[in-house]
Amino acid sequence: MNGVLLILAIVAIVALIVVGVQRGGSKTQQTQLADARADAQRWYERLGGQVMNLHADEPAARQALADAGERYNAAGGQLQQATTVRQFELARESALEGLAYVRAARLAMGLDPGPDLPPLAAARGSGQLTQEREVSVQGHAYKAGPRPGPDTPYYYPGGRVQGRPVPAGWYSTPVWKTALGAGAGVLGGMLIFDALFSPAFGDVGGYADGYQDGFQDGGDFDGGGDVNSLGDLGGGDTGGGGDWGGGDWGGGDFGGDFGGDF
Repeated sequence: MNGVLLILAIVAIVALIVVGVQRGGSKTQQTQLADARADAQRWYERLGGQVMNLHADEPAARQALADAGERYNAAGGQLQQATTVRQFELARESALEGLAYVRAARLAMGLDPGPDLPPLAAARGSGQLTQEREVSVQGHAYKAGPRPGPDTPYYYPGGRVQGRPVPAGWYSTPVWKTALGAGAGVLGGMLIFDALFSPAFGDVGGYADGYQDGFQDGGDFDGGGDVNSLGDLGGGDTGGGGDWGGGDWGGGDFGGDFGGDF
């Protein structure tokens, strides 16, 4: 009889321990979820305040604010649907992308850009432009540089397109959106990036070698890949058939990380 009671007591203790561990794990998950939700919400609200209060007549600033508005809408949709820590992290990333566009708009307007932002996961290793550059591809002229201008009104916060790193800067055409298309659009976008960041530009440095190696290693274009480099980054579609702040930046392996300024 005593042996039976001892076994029952052990079973009861084990059951209590299991229940306690499960409750502790559930509480930890709830805390992590609440923290992720609050963090995403904080950046989203900050972006909303900027988007609603800033207005610009200058084309480059106006375009950057329009892009920030797109990211604000995407982040809002993601927040409404988010139920996991990962999904809230993606909404946070979308909001941060929007704030990167806001900073660019403020600089174009001659305003203080405000405090630094956490680094964007999609832009990791892509670097930024430091010199003006202009190339001709298939009879069309393309420009890029570190500052906005009449010929470079489109800002890009940096990232990967079809697995190739594209540095942050101002561009004459939103080529990254062209690369979201299929067939000739993808190939044309890659040709433009190759021309803009080829070794012929002395300021490109080690990035150029890595870029060319990555181009060779990246394989053939499938013509329909998503653009971005944080798996399911941000979750929202931006009009080109791929996930922009929220899709996969990387239609293939690039062959290494590339950082620095260009």
